[in-house]
Amino acid sequence: MTAKEKTSFLYVTYIHSTPDKVFEAITRPDLARRYWGHENVSDWQPGSRWEHIRANDQRTVELVGKVIEASPPKRLVMTWTNASQEADPESYSRVSFDIEEYEDMVRLTVAHDELEAGGGMAKGVTKGWPLVLSSLKSFLETGRGLDIFAKPKAA
Repeated sequence: MTAKEKTSFLYVTYIHSTPDKVFEAITRPDLARRYWGHENVSDWQPGSRWEHIRANDQRTVELVGKVIEASPPKRLVMTWTNASQEADPESYSRVSFDIEEYEDMVRLTVAHDELEAGGGMAKGVTKGWPLVLSSLKSFLETGRGLDIFAKPKAA
């Protein structure tokens, strides 16, 4: 068996907010629902399970993983996979949120690595993270997230 090629995704944004508010927006289900349309649910202790649950009537668990590191409000690291692939150790990737003060704002760096190159998850996060993190920025700066489920209009 040959090892699958891995890839990574890196996104950096600046948010007029505080590290505490950014960390809370990622980890508090009631806040994440307002800009992501999902809730991130965990006790956020290293080794604990986390679930990414669609905030609708079905409350579908879409992604799961384990918390690797939680150092509020500066860093959060967790594994990440589709709920349907939870039993497959090869399917897991890793997401790191690094939150640092930068003048009167926050520099948020999101690194999503250990992704299978060319795989569905890699393709999804390449499109998904910029949209989710733009919505997070809008939410924290204006109180209103973007409609991340809006579809582009056909030309």
